[in-house]
Amino acid sequence: MQQLHSDIAAPYLPARHSPSAVCQAATLVAQHTNVDVSMIFHARRCRINTARARQLAMYLAHVVLGESLTDIGMAFGRDRTTVSYACNLIEDMRDDVEFDREVTDLEMRLQTMVGLAHG
Repeated sequence: MQQLHSDIAAPYLPARHSPSAVCQAATLVAQHTNVDVSMIFHARRCRINTARARQLAMYLAHVVLGESLTDIGMAFGRDRTTVSYACNLIEDMRDDVEFDREVTDLEMRLQTMVGLAHG
């Protein structure tokens, strides 16, 4: 199933990361939130838990993978301003200590998955 999502996102991803890197972020979030990964890449608006999972995947792609808002938007079929909104929203939600712990854990897991050094 991951290959399918790599195929969807591949044309839009910059060369510095393999197409599967952003897909790994989406897959990690999907597993964590119990949202089907195909819904994270779904073109239409979805339920709040699906939208939140997509926003979190976008945030991780930007913060952990260092992808530009434009590139993330293209990979997820969204505008860069939507990605900016998602990143700001997740950052604001990190004021909640428990949510911050969850995001920190996801950041570390994604770094390990894509082979980035921990900082």
